[in-house]
Amino acid sequence: MKRRVFVGGALSGIGLTGAYASPPQPKAGDIPMHAYGKTGAQVTVIAQGGARMDLFPNVAEAAAHVRRVYEMGVNYFDCARSYWDGKSEEAYGIGLQGVRKNVFLTSKTTKRTRQEAEQELALSLKMLKTDHLDIWQMHDVRTQADIDRILGPGGAMEAFEAAKKAGKCRFIGFTGHFDPETHAALLKAYDKWDSVLMPVHAADHAYLSFEKTALPVALDQGIGIQAIKVFCKAFLLRALSPRECLTYTLSMGVHVAICGAGTQGQMEDNVRTAQSFKPLTKAELAEVRRRAIIGQGVYTGTGMEYWKKA
Repeated sequence: MKRRVFVGGALSGIGLTGAYASPPQPKAGDIPMHAYGKTGAQVTVIAQGGARMDLFPNVAEAAAHVRRVYEMGVNYFDCARSYWDGKSEEAYGIGLQGVRKNVFLTSKTTKRTRQEAEQELALSLKMLKTDHLDIWQMHDVRTQADIDRILGPGGAMEAFEAAKKAGKCRFIGFTGHFDPETHAALLKAYDKWDSVLMPVHAADHAYLSFEKTALPVALDQGIGIQAIKVFCKAFLLRALSPRECLTYTLSMGVHVAICGAGTQGQMEDNVRTAQSFKPLTKAELAEVRRRAIIGQGVYTGTGMEYWKKA
């Protein structure tokens, strides 16, 4: 399911100023920035996600989009070796050529052993045309078995610690969207995380909630927090506007919301929302949560959030 594209779509719902108002062009440099956890880095509160680069017909057009997003003022670029069979990293490498020092660049590996993870890192650096990542992340951690393999002898953690020591990555983290209990367990099992990535959206509370289980642990640890599934693969747009979705996520204490926008118009909408962002009150958060579920009709858990465990 693809997010709908319409002029000024993100201006509907919260703060609507007119049904037919022409949205202003985002002004570069006006996107709010956060200190990213305890890292000392400053990042824009929204990021371009690499998972939806596959919506473009070819690498050249994807790279051109990446460059346009950079020119809008976004400095955080999320990617993974597995996205679009490696083409997302290739597009980033081309699109960010010459401006690498101005951006916060991330990638991820699904490999669980030291040797395999090191091999993927070398390929990621080559395709991204850089000598280091700002964050390198263990991708899609799902089970206790994943945790045991990562942290055990010969596990991927050895590659991550070595890469950080060698300057091939500045910070290390992990990602996932499958089981909030696994997220909380891994946050507690290793005390040197710099960042974590998890789903944070207005319907998460209704089923296997990361907001209730994993997010509080990350907030307590003070590490960098990346939010994904902001629009729930567009499912939430049946009930909420894009502006409401993104405003909700940014109100949850996260440092950056990763937007998988596959068009310039979508990212312009996200930039405008970020530029005018004001945190929702507790009452407003509760109302958005209520509408997120009511608007779906009968909420069915993995019927919508199919990325979570059944």
